[in-house]
Amino acid sequence: MDVKEEKKSPVYNVIAVPVEKVTANDYNPNVVAPPEMKLLELSIWEDGFTMPCVCYYDKENDKYIIVDGFHRYTVLKTSRRIFEREKGMLPVVVIDKDLSNRISSTIRHNRARGTHDIGLMTHIVGELTNAGMSDQWIMRNIGMDRDELLRLKQISGLAALFTNSDFSIPDPETIIPSIDE
Repeated sequence: MDVKEEKKSPVYNVIAVPVEKVTANDYNPNVVAPPEMKLLELSIWEDGFTMPCVCYYDKENDKYIIVDGFHRYTVLKTSRRIFEREKGMLPVVVIDKDLSNRISSTIRHNRARGTHDIGLMTHIVGELTNAGMSDQWIMRNIGMDRDELLRLKQISGLAALFTNSDFSIPDPETIIPSIDE
């Protein structure tokens, strides 16, 4: 009987790498909108790095090429407060795969994240509202804008979610003067 060598997951070998030694790959199709990037920065600030970036180590150039985690890497490079707290070090795990397998790994990581179910997000908004969290707290901490929060509250159909909220008055910044003025 053939005994396979036990494979150890890369996450058990997290290393701290100077961000200058890390570089993006040139094939990742994933894009994150500015509001989600702000939420990612807040998440890393509040919770720290909870997931390392996945990289391939290019020995010839002494560089770590990102397979997954480009946006976490970007936050470290662009957020002064996080860069300083982390002392310019990025948590990384290394995989040793050829380019084709790194590309497929990137796509698997991207697609496996999924999306948020509207029903579950509506329930979460209800739970947070019932727990006494303000609309501003909900928007800041789970990355929603005012319109999204309003839509989720409307979907729920629960009048209680609108207590202490007046959504009938628009923000002053959104009022557009008429042509006659």
